[in-house]
Amino acid sequence: MAVPTRNRRDEILEAAANLFAARGFHGVSIEDIGAAVGITGPALYRHFRGKEALLSQILLDISARLHDQGAATASLPPPEALHALLTGHIDFALSHPALIRVHERELHNVPELARRQIRRLQRLYVEEWVTVLRDLHPAVPPVRLRSAAHAVLGLINSTPRSAGELPAREMAELLHRMALAALTVSGD
Repeated sequence: MAVPTRNRRDEILEAAANLFAARGFHGVSIEDIGAAVGITGPALYRHFRGKEALLSQILLDISARLHDQGAATASLPPPEALHALLTGHIDFALSHPALIRVHERELHNVPELARRQIRRLQRLYVEEWVTVLRDLHPAVPPVRLRSAAHAVLGLINSTPRSAGELPAREMAELLHRMALAALTVSGD
């Protein structure tokens, strides 16, 4: 059985994300991205209108993927849903540190319309967390739960700064324990 090949568009998005993470949006040219996937810079325009469109798509894809992953937990009992949210976000963070770096440093380079779409998806993702936390801690005000969710996501998203210091499995377990501890305190 043949292994399916990735499509050119996905290769371009991954290469652009890695380059943007390493050198910053303004430190990367269309030619650099093209060279990273073995095509000329101008050939990229068959797939994307330019660097801003590439960056927008990278961040929209991240936000949509996380939101969809969060929404998929809605039918689970609250403890299982929280476990799924934590595991999913930790796996994402450990598997895609470049995407986290790009989001953290380059969102301001995305055109306004796309930036609003990205922020909307992010808010919806956080609300998936708040819904689960509210089921677990019904007496806690939603604003406190939302703040706790943001804090835990910030904790998990800090992993690119310590990438490789611990084996991935050990890091995942550490993040999971720390996040659960933080969320337990937020429910007191």
